Amino acid sequence: MFARTTSRLIQNVSRVGVRGYADNPMAFTFASQSQVFYNAADVKQVDVPSFSGNFGILPNHVPTLAVIKPGVLTVFEGDGSQKKFFVSSGMISINEDSSVQILAEEATNVENLDLHTAKDLLQKANSEAASASSEQAKAEAQIAVEVAEALVKAAESN
Repeated sequence: MFARTTSRLIQNVSRVGVRGYADNPMAFTFASQSQVFYNAADVKQVDVPSFSGNFGILPNHVPTLAVIKPGVLTVFEGDGSQKKFFVSSGMISINEDSSVQILAEEATNVENLDLHTAKDLLQKANSEAASASSEQAKAEAQIAVEVAEALVKAAESN
């Protein structure tokens, strides 16, 4: 009994620190309404902002559907480089075959963001939220404020 337990322990210890799953291919597709950023590209990891919390996607991730919240999406490419994109909203689909599709309502490379323009947009959104009279107008204005706040944060990190 002791020998069997020891043997299992040694087998499990020898696997500690091995991340073979991250070496598997992950076909990644990422697009907005106006542009395709990746089309079945082989990437190592994708970090996404979602309403259930920010999370990273690696090959062999559990199949998942999630909703994107405004924020920065980071793609870790096969060569180790990173690309960051601002996304306003959208859907994430992680499939059993390790393929991942992200469809964003709006997306742009973080390098394209202008902090001054983002701050102006936030000021305008806050003004509209303060003057909104109906419940629908208040809800729409609050969404605009949340997107603008995330946009400013993304522009500041650039």
